[in-house]
Amino acid sequence: MTIYVKRCKLQVASSLADFVEAKVLPGIGILPADFWLGFSKMIEDFGPTNKALLAERKKLQLEIDAWHVANRAVGFDAASYQSFLYEIGYLLPEGSNFLIETDNVDPEIAKIPGPQLVVPVMNARFALNAANARWGSLYDALYGTDAIGELPKEKGYDAERGQRVVSWAKDFLDVALPLSGANWSDVTSLSVEDNALILKINGQLSGLLNPLQYEGYRTNGIKRYFLFRNNGLGIEIATDPNNQIGRTDAASIADVNLESAVSTIMDCEDSIAAVDAEDKVLAYSNWLGLMKGDLEESFEKDGKIVERNLNSDTTFTSPDGSLFSVKCRSLMLVRNVGHLMTNAAVLDHNNQEVGEGLIDSIMTTLIAMYDLQKSQGLRNSVNGSVYVVKPKMHGPAEVAFADQIFTRVEVILGLPLNTVKLGIMDEERRTSANLKNCIRAAKSRIAFINTGFLDRTGDEIHTAMEAGQMIPKAEMKSAKWIVAYEDRNVDIGLECGLYGRAQIGKGMWAMPDLMADMLKEKVGHPEAGANCAWVPSPTAATLHATHYHQVDVLARQVELVAGSSRGTLADLLTIPIAGERNFSSEEIVFELENNAQGILGYVVRWIDQGIGCSKVPDINNVGLMEDRATCRISAQALTNWLHHGVVNENQVLEAFKKMAAIVDKQNSSDPTYIAMAPNFDGIAFKAACDLVFTGRVQPSGYTEPVLHARRLEFKNNHFS
Repeated sequence: MTIYVKRCKLQVASSLADFVEAKVLPGIGILPADFWLGFSKMIEDFGPTNKALLAERKKLQLEIDAWHVANRAVGFDAASYQSFLYEIGYLLPEGSNFLIETDNVDPEIAKIPGPQLVVPVMNARFALNAANARWGSLYDALYGTDAIGELPKEKGYDAERGQRVVSWAKDFLDVALPLSGANWSDVTSLSVEDNALILKINGQLSGLLNPLQYEGYRTNGIKRYFLFRNNGLGIEIATDPNNQIGRTDAASIADVNLESAVSTIMDCEDSIAAVDAEDKVLAYSNWLGLMKGDLEESFEKDGKIVERNLNSDTTFTSPDGSLFSVKCRSLMLVRNVGHLMTNAAVLDHNNQEVGEGLIDSIMTTLIAMYDLQKSQGLRNSVNGSVYVVKPKMHGPAEVAFADQIFTRVEVILGLPLNTVKLGIMDEERRTSANLKNCIRAAKSRIAFINTGFLDRTGDEIHTAMEAGQMIPKAEMKSAKWIVAYEDRNVDIGLECGLYGRAQIGKGMWAMPDLMADMLKEKVGHPEAGANCAWVPSPTAATLHATHYHQVDVLARQVELVAGSSRGTLADLLTIPIAGERNFSSEEIVFELENNAQGILGYVVRWIDQGIGCSKVPDINNVGLMEDRATCRISAQALTNWLHHGVVNENQVLEAFKKMAAIVDKQNSSDPTYIAMAPNFDGIAFKAACDLVFTGRVQPSGYTEPVLHARRLEFKNNHFS
């Protein structure tokens, strides 16, 4: 049972109040009375607006549902549909052209295209790993994955595999750091004389085709590290004649380290299971440690205790002899929750739960002041900004509301206007269709737009639930609407002046074990003009970084600005219905079981273990990164087929039961796992069923209401 303390007009969970007053405020210089007064007034002023915006979502959805039902007999007419969306205010006139005005943006956001990690902030070990993933070993990434064709077969070092890794890496260097009349495989010596880089091939001098790519060197005993740069990203070549690899290399090259995760989103949303004050305090505590720079974590690995903390910067000597520092930590953004959910961590003056997004906004910004007030040490933003990613907003009014929230937060905390930079997740249909106006609504603080095709597909299905039966989930990736969605996000972002000022991002590679496939496919993201894209691990970040050396994203963006727009509003609004298509029994069974298995594999860990994101084996035992977005699309896909009679309730239930036994088997090595079969009466199994059987009435098809309620039920049953 939550114990509350009164703070102004609020009832605050004692654990949260203690955290704020004992661990946060003393180091910030804000008096508790001033903080709580400002927060209380903010809740009083913004709470009603939050509720009104959610009511508008519901109103529009009911109107869209009614239109589809009313027009079934005459058939779907795209022009009439678009006119109707304008009539009800779902679509808004685009308005005049403009350019964003965001300033004080760090180079990682504005100038350096590269991979972006998303990591659950509640897991300190994962958070530290991600923050430290600014640099990664290309040799390790290639050797330890299937990137070069297959996984390593034995624990010991395979010299033949090692040589293939070295060859791959040197071929990469030939592309990123081309030499004049030679290849990197020919190099026999790297050294420094009078601070200048000396490259030799069999005793003969050689050099870079572009000498300006060389930036400097550092030493550590006999080890030498040479720093280069291409397309804004660093490349560090390490030499060590005593190293296992270096002693067999003609130039003693022991590794190639790549600047990898340029930025990382510390996630308070989709990848965590935070349902009460206890969970929120854990998330905020880890964010506090990251902002102060003192987060530490110990864990056992290979029988040894490993201590993990934030990396320090490294110092290099430039060709002119001066010293300079290189950042060794990702720039950290923090993802708040959206506008939908409330949390009992704080109750308002009417004793009602407060909007969780309002709580996140002030708490995460307050904590970030530890970084803002630094002049030295482990700094996150050197330009004095806080980067907040705001997900699941529907249209310009909701973006404007987020802008107003952070303006108020800045006033309460005494921060300059627009200190908080806003990331807009373009993952809801009404935002996609009105993207230009969404950007306009936050034009002075926007630093990020991103496509999230999984959540976006979930909203596509839910919004058009009454339009008819949808195509299978796997076919969505090539549907007309999603192609337009991905292209328009880049084009509109560039049209609004995000070039050189903000990130334009692409979504997650969801198969962390399939790195060879990622190397083949994910190059499409920088080619599309995106200056960041999500990856599931530090290793994936290092491998994906090679794509940004192949593609000069900033130059590609210039090309796109000069070209014509790729995708129309009409294409975007094309509904992915299957029409009168008769699905085969095999198609139906596969869709049922594939979606049911994915839902169960994710939900059982969410409910029973509080794990908000994890690698879940799919029906073919391929590990997929699952979070609430993947769960949303799977649930809505089954809900749609159930609603339109492609499947019936019994078929869905039997698929869940069959897949529950498979998921149990996939988790059999986990001693903490609670089996769902054969009784099928556990809270997790019920939650999975709820997501489908009540999916049509869930707001926007979101999974959060069901998951939060069932997780709280589980915690009350097992921990109270």
